[in-house]
Amino acid sequence: MSILKTATALASPLAIALALTTTGALADGHITPDNVESNVLKTEDRNFFDAFGPVQFADAFGSREAGPHGTYGKFPGNFETPGHTHSHGYRAVVLEGQMTNPFDGEENPPVMGPGSYWAVAAGEAHTTACVSDTPCVFLMWGDQDFDFVPTEN
Repeated sequence: MSILKTATALASPLAIALALTTTGALADGHITPDNVESNVLKTEDRNFFDAFGPVQFADAFGSREAGPHGTYGKFPGNFETPGHTHSHGYRAVVLEGQMTNPFDGEENPPVMGPGSYWAVAAGEAHTTACVSDTPCVFLMWGDQDFDFVPTEN
């Protein structure tokens, strides 16, 4: 087997293992194939509720207040949160609309459309915005509870 074929054959399993490890899927005490509950949540069955201001949430799995969770978020068009941090990191994927997630005053953050991913480390100052005229929907998940701590700026 050529060096290129060997490297390619090893790269795919290595990339999968790395992705699972960095998302916490293989780590002790985190979501693993052994504690995932089979479930289906259809789009029309999401139950959005007012979280704070115009921001709405809908539970996908777990408990945002108590630990590992998956939560849908919905922002109205042309809305940006105040500056804030979170006590624990989280990851998210844009499902509808166009969003930005500027870190610590970033002036030209990338615009993210459906399928785009972002992550926020614990304690990192940022805002999150729906920059489209239509509402934005995203799915966020984390290994620990989710909070919103306003910054002074």
